[in-house]
Amino acid sequence: MRAAKVLLFVAWIAVLAATPFFADNNIVRTAIMLAMYSVLAYSWNFIGGFTGYPSFATAAFFGLGCYAGAIVEHAGVPMALAWIAATVFVALFAAVLGAIVLRLRGHYFAIGSIAIVEVCRLVVSSWSSLTGGGNGLNVPLLMWHPNTVAMFFLYVMLGLLAIVFAITVFVDNHRLGFGLKCIRQNEDAADMVGVNTTRYKVIAFVLSAFLCGTAGAVYASWVGYIDPTDSFQILLTVKVPVMTLLGGAGTVLGPAIGTAAFVVLEEFFWANFLSWNRAILGLIIVFLIFFLPGGLLNTSFRRVVRRLRGRESAGASA
Repeated sequence: MRAAKVLLFVAWIAVLAATPFFADNNIVRTAIMLAMYSVLAYSWNFIGGFTGYPSFATAAFFGLGCYAGAIVEHAGVPMALAWIAATVFVALFAAVLGAIVLRLRGHYFAIGSIAIVEVCRLVVSSWSSLTGGGNGLNVPLLMWHPNTVAMFFLYVMLGLLAIVFAITVFVDNHRLGFGLKCIRQNEDAADMVGVNTTRYKVIAFVLSAFLCGTAGAVYASWVGYIDPTDSFQILLTVKVPVMTLLGGAGTVLGPAIGTAAFVVLEEFFWANFLSWNRAILGLIIVFLIFFLPGGLLNTSFRRVVRRLRGRESAGASA
């Protein structure tokens, strides 16, 4: 089963990687966004899926990665080193913040994580001498052919996606994953049986953050311009959990499946129902809560198991 999941993921990566050779620029752009959202969804899965903490701080990590990478790159540092610097900065920020905010639970933690996004946006907007304030910040562009630039950033995002998927597989089959799932089931009981809940939660929070920072830095280099409104979108911090929940939170393939389904739906509704796009997003959330609480992957898997058990019972009766 584990090998089959890896093969399915590799096949999906291969399909996205092949888009520059048979599709137009619009499809390639969608593939880049799909890969980026998948990285964010897999990252959120560590804290929201495995650990069960409803974090809404993804936009903060993504935005800080955008600005950290852009500022360092604007100072003349090579692009790849700027991405690494943004990754390290966001990881350290998440480690310090996690040690504080993870003392909260439930809806208190959710509200606190939303506040983090707004605080980061206000700080970036106010610090005009460094970040450009509300005017935004320009990032040096690659002087390549547009098709070459699109292909390059697609493969960079796919590389990040492969890394976060490998980390997910490792965590899912490691003691860390078992401890996070124990916290999700009953944190007090997990603490009583010897799970260091504080350390495990901070690790999950850092895992949910640092590659968001990398993706943000790569995104800034790709688009060439960032501003606080675009980088710290509250809508983004809602989209990412919805993508993961749509596929199946706490699973290995769920974030990829949910992101693909959500992006396809979003592109369709943006093209045909532009004024109703956010209302439809709200309907999707309501649908998830009432009809697909386990996501597409968990719901489909349970149906298959039930059918197999029904056949086995019928065969035994016969």
